[in-house]
Amino acid sequence: MSTFVKPENALKRAEELINVGQKQDALQALHDIITSKRYRAWQKTLERIMFKYVELCVDMRRGRFAKDGLIQYRIVCQQVNVNSLEEVIKHFMHLSTEKAEQARSQAQALEEALDVDDLEADKRPEDLMLSYVSGEKGKDRSDRELVTPWFKFLWETYRTVLEILRNNSKLEALYAMTAHRAFQFCKQYKRTTEFRRLCEIIRNHLANLNKYRDQRDRPDLSSPESLQLYLDTRFEQLKIATELELWQEAFRSVEDIHGLMCMVKKTPKASLMVVYYAKLTEIFWISSSHLYHAYAWLKLFTLQKSFNKNLSQKDLQMIASSVVLAVLAVIPYDKTRGASHLELENEKERNLRMANLIGFNLDPKLEKREVLSRSSLLSELVTKGVMSCATQEVKDLYHLLEHEFLPLDLASKIQPLLAKISKLGGKLASASSIPEVQLSQYLPALEKLATLRLLQQVSRVYQTMKIESLSQMIPFSDFYVVEKISVDAVKNNFIAMKIDHIKGVVTFGHPGLESEGLRDHLTHFAESLNKARGVIYPPVQKASKLGEIIPTLGEVVEKEHKRLLARKSIIEKRKEEQERQLLEMEREEESRRLKLQKITEEAEQKRLAAEYEQRKNQRIRREIEEREHEEAQALLEEAEKRSKSKGKKKPILEGEKVTKQTLMERALNEQLRERQEMEKKLQKLAKTMDYLERAKREEAAPLIEAAFQRRLVEEKMLHQQEQNQEIETSRQRHDGDLGEKNRLARMLDNKLIFEERVISRRQAEFDQRRVEREERINQILQARKQEREAMRKRIFFVRTEEERLKKLREEEEARKFEEAERQKKEEAERQAKLEEIFKRQKQRDLELEEKERLRKEALLGRSTDGPSRFSESRPLETGAAAAAASSTPVAAPAPGPGKYVPRFRRERVDGGGQAPPPEPDRWGSRSDDRPPQSSDRWRSDDRKPSYGSKGWSSSRGAPRDR
Repeated sequence: MSTFVKPENALKRAEELINVGQKQDALQALHDIITSKRYRAWQKTLERIMFKYVELCVDMRRGRFAKDGLIQYRIVCQQVNVNSLEEVIKHFMHLSTEKAEQARSQAQALEEALDVDDLEADKRPEDLMLSYVSGEKGKDRSDRELVTPWFKFLWETYRTVLEILRNNSKLEALYAMTAHRAFQFCKQYKRTTEFRRLCEIIRNHLANLNKYRDQRDRPDLSSPESLQLYLDTRFEQLKIATELELWQEAFRSVEDIHGLMCMVKKTPKASLMVVYYAKLTEIFWISSSHLYHAYAWLKLFTLQKSFNKNLSQKDLQMIASSVVLAVLAVIPYDKTRGASHLELENEKERNLRMANLIGFNLDPKLEKREVLSRSSLLSELVTKGVMSCATQEVKDLYHLLEHEFLPLDLASKIQPLLAKISKLGGKLASASSIPEVQLSQYLPALEKLATLRLLQQVSRVYQTMKIESLSQMIPFSDFYVVEKISVDAVKNNFIAMKIDHIKGVVTFGHPGLESEGLRDHLTHFAESLNKARGVIYPPVQKASKLGEIIPTLGEVVEKEHKRLLARKSIIEKRKEEQERQLLEMEREEESRRLKLQKITEEAEQKRLAAEYEQRKNQRIRREIEEREHEEAQALLEEAEKRSKSKGKKKPILEGEKVTKQTLMERALNEQLRERQEMEKKLQKLAKTMDYLERAKREEAAPLIEAAFQRRLVEEKMLHQQEQNQEIETSRQRHDGDLGEKNRLARMLDNKLIFEERVISRRQAEFDQRRVEREERINQILQARKQEREAMRKRIFFVRTEEERLKKLREEEEARKFEEAERQKKEEAERQAKLEEIFKRQKQRDLELEEKERLRKEALLGRSTDGPSRFSESRPLETGAAAAAASSTPVAAPAPGPGKYVPRFRRERVDGGGQAPPPEPDRWGSRSDDRPPQSSDRWRSDDRKPSYGSKGWSSSRGAPRDR
């Protein structure tokens, strides 16, 4: 972990690492400085560090690093400067969005760059192989390689920001903005799975917010601003869910909005409620809940009529018509007939939920049909004035279906009305929350209702009717559709009818007589009469047929015996099968028992591990509490010192439990109290300014009205003058145009002749140019063909030449490699020879040095044991040379220039002693002008001997130039 004295040093170090390409090290350095406990006090440098940190995280797609850093920075900024955290998060989201858009644009550019320029060229072999292997198109591959990683990172960014801001009352607006941007991301790129997860995340955040109510800095939903932000977020979620056609998620969003309203117990604005009921109409229509769809439309109509002052009469008429048609689309019978008790309970619970969503409070003890029913809806259409606002076609349709009795002419009168209604609808100008109304969506439900009404009325008049006649009476549906509708109606006891396809007739009855108790009463009566007749008139006893049975009795007994044997074998097989099944059940039970035992053991191990972890957490928590208690004692002492110095009372009573949290809460409460006092002063000042502004406007209103009236009179006079002037100008222009027309009418024949001549000349010119163009195209095609042939020849020649040059290069490289190997070998041999020569020369120098030492000892008159001692300490390799040197006296050589010579040697030389002749060089003759080297030179530097200008120099191991 890197340690820095100042945060500025960490920032400089990170920039240096980025400049040399080590982004990972730079990110780690900034992460260490952010998570360090030494820098818990906010400063401007930490904000700049966070900007650089999030830039690196986005550049390297490190979402976990970004989340960890933002959490640590939130701890630093929460109580000091929360705006800094907001700026950092906005910068983080901006960079992520920019990178994702950049990747998407790069993918699009890459896809455009892959377009083929030569239309005559076929696909390349590598492209075909890649498409067969991967099984995907180029765009899919580019999206997977470029776009998908950045989209994943952007989605992770939204999740991280929402997780960080979920319980922060000071950043509620940023939380709402992030949620809206995440919704738009899901909408723009059709990310349905991510949208579901996002809705679940926001839902869990609200649930945790209600669960932990005592949490500090928790958003207060009773505040109007907070409630408005949360409602706006849920309504945006509802809009995006309906646009993505995720109807289940849209219904859950509606439940979230309703739960939020129930939680706060405040009704939102009318504009939001209009959106709420408009989306409910779509959801209920998709789910085929026509009754609740109609109730939602009724609520929507009431809101629009009450609160929308800009609503035009045409738009109100369209909305009212939608309400009436939605009510008529409800099936006129209850579909719960014959359902089980469990189904009825589920239906009751579902109805309660639906009724709460549309604003009706139902008593669970009452039946839902007592409040929410089609009949109650129809009565409300009249009481709330919906029918008076609807169009005439809808009114006539309602009257025909609900009040008229026309069994033969009902369908013929309804069909033209349905044709007119299908053409009604369109966009609404003054109802922004309801952009479009289409009445044609109700046509199938209205046709079904018309069929039911016709069958109901016909069943009251007729008992039997031909199928052809009934089909002709219902022209907008085929008979198999009518049959399907009638089966459902008979099942729910709406009508009573039977269809006989063999006879081709339809038989009607009364639903009350078709009950279970009355359906078979005639059959039971006939059976009772038959029994009574049998008692009164018993049947005549017939003659015995035993004689006829005896001859065939043996065959019957044999058949019966075979049947019994077969039955016995079947029973045995069944017993064996049952025993086998029992054995299998026992084995399964044993395996189940072993599995359960294993699960129990694993659960016991987990429990023991959990207990150990719990004890460990308790110990850690106890240590943390002790440490916090010590810190609180220190803070209490400091507070007491400050209170004594300022002359105030003690901040905490003696009997209270002192904790760090208590001290911080007291300080925050003090700051909150001061802030509230300041807000009260500002509110009082704002109230005074409002009164002053209102007085000014009341004084200015009459003056403005008078000026406006004067302006109206002046503009009216000016408009009249301009209108008269325009009329006069138009009259003069019309007279001039008529004269010009009469003057030019004489040239009409000449104009036609000239036009024919020009057209014929241009036609001839066009034919000539077309022929020339075809010839030029043929020439261009021939030239392109020759050019392609020449290009192929050039490519073949270039490839051949490249292969020849490549072969020559390879031969040259092989020759150079062999030459280098040969030179290396010769160099090694020469080096070995030089080392051998050097060893011989060194041996010779040692011998000369020994001779010189013996000569000096002989001159100084030393005893003869010196050579023996020297030979003991440093033996010579050649003993014969040492013996010769000790027995033969050697004369001292003549002193050379610049060399020290002892006195006795100088006297001896001056006395006429002759120096012995120099020993001849075994490697060559020495130069006369160069004296022999002393042995001291060899002792100082044995590695650099010199043998004269014509000898060998061992400093480099190579012979000198002559």
